[in-house]
Formats: sequence, C-alpha cells, structure tokens
Amino acid sequence: MPEVDRSAAARRAVERRRARASLKRDLAMRVVAPQEVLRRALDDAASVAGSLRITDFLIALPAIGAGKRDQVLRDLHIAPVKRLGGLGVRQVADLGNWLDSRFPVHVPRAGRSRLLVLAGPTAVGKGTVAAHIRAHHPQIHLSVSATTRSPRPGEVDGVHYFFVDDAEFDRLIAQGELLEHATVHNRYRYGTPRGPVDAALAEGRTVLLEIDLQGARQVRAAEPSATLVFLLPPSWDELVNRLVGRGTEDAEERARRLRTAKAELAAQNEFDYLVVNEDVATAAQEVVDLTAAFARPGS
Repeated sequence: MPEVDRSAAARRAVERRRARASLKRDLAMRVVAPQEVLRRALDDAASVAGSLRITDFLIALPAIGAGKRDQVLRDLHIAPVKRLGGLGVRQVADLGNWLDSRFPVHVPRAGRSRLLVLAGPTAVGKGTVAAHIRAHHPQIHLSVSATTRSPRPGEVDGVHYFFVDDAEFDRLIAQGELLEHATVHNRYRYGTPRGPVDAALAEGRTVLLEIDLQGARQVRAAEPSATLVFLLPPSWDELVNRLVGRGTEDAEERARRLRTAKAELAAQNEFDYLVVNEDVATAAQEVVDLTAAFARPGS
C-alpha cells in the first residue's frame, strides 16, 4: 500500500474512533436516546452507530456497569464481539425490548395548554432560540423574565429581561406577582411576571416561557396543563464547546455549569417534547410547530 494511502487510512481510523467516543459520551450524558442509536445502526451498519461494539454501547448507558452489561449479554444471547450493525433480527428485537423497559420512551401528557415552557441545560441556546421566535413569529407572546443579574452587552431592559435589584425581586415574590422564580447557579435570581402571561393567555395567544429547569418544575406545579419542551444540544461535545466559547464565565463557573448541565440533561423525561438545537432556525420552527394543535378549533 502506498504511504499516502496508509496515512489516509490511519487518519480515517482515528476519526472513526473519535466519533465513536463522542457517541458514547452522548449516550452517557443522555444527549441521545439508546433507541435512537440502535435505529441508526440498523439503518446503516457502516455508520458510527453501526460500528459500535455492543459492549461499548451497553457500558456507555447511564447506570450500567460491567456486571450488568455482561448479564444483559448473557440474557439476550449476544456475543461480546458483536457490533450494533451486525446484530441478528431476534437480537435486535430482544435488545429493543430491553432498552424500552430500562429507558422508556417518553410520551407527551394529554390536555396540554397554550402555555409553552422552553427549558434545557445551561449553554444549550434557549435564549437564542427564543429570540429567533420573537423575531420571526410575533403571534407567539414571549414572556420577559425578571432577573437580579446585570445586563450583558446588547441586552435591553424590558426586552430581554427586566433587570431589578434584590429588594424589588423580594417585593415581586411577596406580592405573588411571579409565576415562578429560582436562584440559578447559586448566584442570581430569575422569575416570570405573572400579569403579562395571564393577559396574553386571556387574549387567546400562545405564551412562550424560556426558563431554567427549576422554573419549569414550578410552572408545571402551578399550571399542570403547561406544555413542557426540553432543548437538547446536538452532542455533549458541542455543549461543552458552546459553554467554553461564550467566554463570559471563569473556569470555576464553567465547571459548575457543566455539573449542572449533566444533572439537567437527566431530567429531560419530565418534559413533553424534546427538540435538538443543532440549527437555531430549525429548532425554533420545531417549537413553533408544537403550537399548531392549540390553534385548531376545539383545542
């Protein structure tokens, strides 16, 4: 084999290993469902998912250790050397059934309302997606949160947030004027003023709340019919890149936010819908499309 061919083959092998490692991180961090990875492997045995060894696939799943992995392989009669793309028909069926029992596919709740809650892990791009919806879909009322943090460059009071001090935030809480409120990253407080939300809903409009996980849980408790949407990153590596690339936090803050992001990703099954933010316009349109059912007569 010519030297140039050997070099190209070596580079492809390295890229393949990196891609498999990235996919395993996505599985471990719950960025992608194991059923989705299995589907990709069945669609294309030569894909990254298809080339993943069954042992690596199982050990990457949350809360699956070596002992449990080996027991699953014995129970499903799958040889450890098998790759996902090379499983037999019966093995695929048995593995799919096991995945559904261990990692149930989430089904949206019935009776959801026009109060739409968008949440997700830190740095996933919730604010960017919400801003795109504000700019391109004026029929949807985007709630403006109150916060005790200082404005970032380009942020306008009353448009991006209501910037208030701690005394004013305490007053809003005491007067029951917040639909939800939370302390984020142990530093700043955020909350959703109730009045504008109630007024927009009374007008028959869809209202979008872009808030954190704590706030989403409070809204669900206060308004059980709210429609909950969880924004996912396209990969764990991309989420880390977005966080580091923002350059607005120091190393300690980034590490704290990464820990928080891991915990937040684990809560995605509490939501009605999952939307992947690989492209802002596409993700925004997916969120908007979820509101179509509310516009139908009788909805």
